[in-house]
Amino acid sequence: MDRYAVIGNPIKQSMSPEIHTAFAQETHQDLEYDKLFAEVDGFKAAADEFFSAGAKGLNITAPFKLDAFDYADELTERARTAGAVNTLALQQDGSLLGDNTDGPGLVSDIRNHLGWSIKGKKLLVLGAGGATRGTLLPLLHEQPARLHIANRTASKALQLAQDFSAYGSLSASGLEDIPAGFDLIINASAAGLSGERPQIAATVVGAGCCAYDMVYGAEPTPFMRWASALGAETADGLGMLVGQAAEAFYLWRGVRPQVAPVLAMLRARLRAKSQV
Repeated sequence: MDRYAVIGNPIKQSMSPEIHTAFAQETHQDLEYDKLFAEVDGFKAAADEFFSAGAKGLNITAPFKLDAFDYADELTERARTAGAVNTLALQQDGSLLGDNTDGPGLVSDIRNHLGWSIKGKKLLVLGAGGATRGTLLPLLHEQPARLHIANRTASKALQLAQDFSAYGSLSASGLEDIPAGFDLIINASAAGLSGERPQIAATVVGAGCCAYDMVYGAEPTPFMRWASALGAETADGLGMLVGQAAEAFYLWRGVRPQVAPVLAMLRARLRAKSQV
């Protein structure tokens, strides 16, 4: 039986085993998927041991995405531009391919599951950290009319726009200087992780705007509540979580699983936990 796992620190909270087990059952794939804990400086030793025992692939979560980037023998373009790896896949020649499936997971959730358009739309991305860097290339491949990056520290947003200028037309600013009237807003900022929202003007929300928060929970996030009050359609990042897992599963197995049933299962589980 082929072995896979997710590695992180902490790792108890990960829903990846449930997701990939469900994918395997649905697609009739014979595999087992575990959680791996590693000390903060122990990624290489844990990965060496895992793959030397015959494992086929590894998902990587915090704080090891940069370690995995260095560990891979070769990188996909989206991993290289992201500067981080969240999926390692054993190749037939014994080498390890490093990929970043976060961006494709986000795009798939927005376009295929939610039915929102990216192509030709005015797109605002909030935040200039690893979450944004990991998703910019797939978002630009969707050909938005414009893509603006806004961050509390404007210089970081400007640097990111410069780094990706070869892939499309980008602009950038601080949070207080965002132009008005966007069609789609994606919150990739660290504010969401601490239960807050980016302090931005209501004018950024255009008519018919859609607002997506990369974090998720049983209840709408502060950013979602703010955007909804301004008339925007909103969604959280649970679909991105399942979508990036589906992309990793496809990389490993060559089979693309259905996202919707697993997403519904996780959504129900989150609601049940919140009611306990």
